[in-house]
Amino acid sequence: MAKRSCSKRNAHYPSHSEDRKQKGHKKSSGKRRRESADIVELNPLSPNLGTAYSPQRANTPLEPRTPAQKRYISAIKNHCLTFGLGPAGTGKSYCAGALAAQALESGQIEQIILTRPAVEAGEQLGFLPGAVDEKFSVYIDAFRDILNERLGAGTVEYCLRHGRIVAAPLAFMRGKTFNSKTFVVLDEAQNTSVAQMKMFLTRIGEDCRVVINGDIAQSDIRGPNGLEDAVKRLSGVKSVCIHRFEREDIVRSGLVREIIDRYEPPANA
Repeated sequence: MAKRSCSKRNAHYPSHSEDRKQKGHKKSSGKRRRESADIVELNPLSPNLGTAYSPQRANTPLEPRTPAQKRYISAIKNHCLTFGLGPAGTGKSYCAGALAAQALESGQIEQIILTRPAVEAGEQLGFLPGAVDEKFSVYIDAFRDILNERLGAGTVEYCLRHGRIVAAPLAFMRGKTFNSKTFVVLDEAQNTSVAQMKMFLTRIGEDCRVVINGDIAQSDIRGPNGLEDAVKRLSGVKSVCIHRFEREDIVRSGLVREIIDRYEPPANA
């Protein structure tokens, strides 16, 4: 009786070896199910979709696209202080940024300083998280794209970490001295006050290269405009060049030129 009960019990319950096989089978099948769930074939149209976007580095020297840009580039190379005045899309910022990158790469200078007044275009962005450089990065992104294109994103990151490229609000320029190994670009200068512009201009040292860009017609501040005031005061100074772009010099697109014509009709229209 004992043997029959034992055999019946064995008939209903599998042996240890069979039990291990069944468990192994379940594990392997579960593993296959998990693997099949984890593997996803994207097959993107472009292989670059899997990487973060950065502009392709330009390996050729800066070439002017218009006669006005050619004169502007020549002015920057031959004057201590250059004002670039004119409407959006004429290449004021691009030419200045590209020349600064070229000078840094060739060893002519040791540091690029990018600055602008922290003025928002008609809206309040509110509190921005992070350190000062992170807060200010939203204001200087356009120049970062230019530098990435001319130097490569990796080089720009290295230079930012080691102080070879400095991006700071205009208010942080007080107390600094720009020397012969520095290339300084003040962008959106139409948003400076007269006092801010005076403070910035008095930072200029011997043989420094300074570029001030802006469009007086697009000022976002109330009261006297620092850029317009400086142009009037410094007109005729030997080491200063005041270069003016016209609407015909817009290279961004034909549509931008037409938009500006509608917002700011020519005087003879």
